[in-house]
Amino acid sequence: MGRRVTLADVARAAGVSSTTASLALSGRGDELRISRAVQERVRAAAGELGYRPNIVSIGLRKGTTRTLGFISDTVATSQLAGDMIRGAIEAAREHGFLLFIGETEGDDEAEQQLLDAMLDRQVDGIVLASMFTRTRPAPQTGRVPTVLLNTVPSDPTPMPAVIPDEEQAGRQAARLLVEAGHRDIHLVGGGPHPGDVAPGTVAGTERLAGILTELAAHGLAPASGHVCDDWLPPYGYTATRELLAAHPRPGALLCFNDRIAFGAYQALREAGLEVPDDVSVVSFDDYPLAEWLRPGLTSFAIPHEALGRRAVELLLEQVQGGPAGEDGVVHRLPLPLHARASVRTV
Repeated sequence: MGRRVTLADVARAAGVSSTTASLALSGRGDELRISRAVQERVRAAAGELGYRPNIVSIGLRKGTTRTLGFISDTVATSQLAGDMIRGAIEAAREHGFLLFIGETEGDDEAEQQLLDAMLDRQVDGIVLASMFTRTRPAPQTGRVPTVLLNTVPSDPTPMPAVIPDEEQAGRQAARLLVEAGHRDIHLVGGGPHPGDVAPGTVAGTERLAGILTELAAHGLAPASGHVCDDWLPPYGYTATRELLAAHPRPGALLCFNDRIAFGAYQALREAGLEVPDDVSVVSFDDYPLAEWLRPGLTSFAIPHEALGRRAVELLLEQVQGGPAGEDGVVHRLPLPLHARASVRTV
């Protein structure tokens, strides 16, 4: 690979000074009365030589590199959250910023190395993201603007956070079943009491709180609750079999995520029960396979793209010196409902 073409090379080829070449290429030639002929000569020389301005140097002179860092645990390699990256990239590009993406696979040491590398490259701001909503200590990023994405700080911090509004989604899910006429509602994944969820599941805690609040508003309580230690199909299958042993004809199941619901579907079918004719099922996450189940699973979708976009927009508000918002605000985005055929009206 040859030597990088410099501004001095362009100026020499065009027969002008470096200052004149710089002004012509920056679009200020007319303003400073450089003749059109000279400007055209400079641009032609730049094109022939393949000159590209040093964006980093320009940015540093202006106090910005127009780059952002995006560090995640497993977001970048997750099919489920690919839209989160897309939303962040599009928001950055619309404002003329480049997004550097790094992944830690949940390794704290790798995260710190990535943070240090991005800070060394003088990124203008950092988004720190998680695949699953969780609580974590605030990262040490000095004075560089930082936004937490799909994670909430465990200690006070001025950093804003962007997360799904899980509690509101829990309320909406319970309300959907109640308005469909259901009163015999069983929880698969958590409950029946507040705090009855697997340890460390922020989404589970908030979904359960919303469900219980909404049911109570209608004078109801869960008919049963079944904690799943992990939110995967085998756990949903086992929990639903246990549920059916005590309640052979449940009216409705409210599953804490789609993968639990996949296992629940299998257990219901083995018991000779049909969705939704015998049992209605509602869930969360809108996992890609939810629409391919038969019948399709009604689910509240995590707004991954909107989350990524909002995080970058909040970051750019800080980077570009917009109005200072309140420190440490947690921004909650609604989960859109994808209604399919798994709920019947009683």
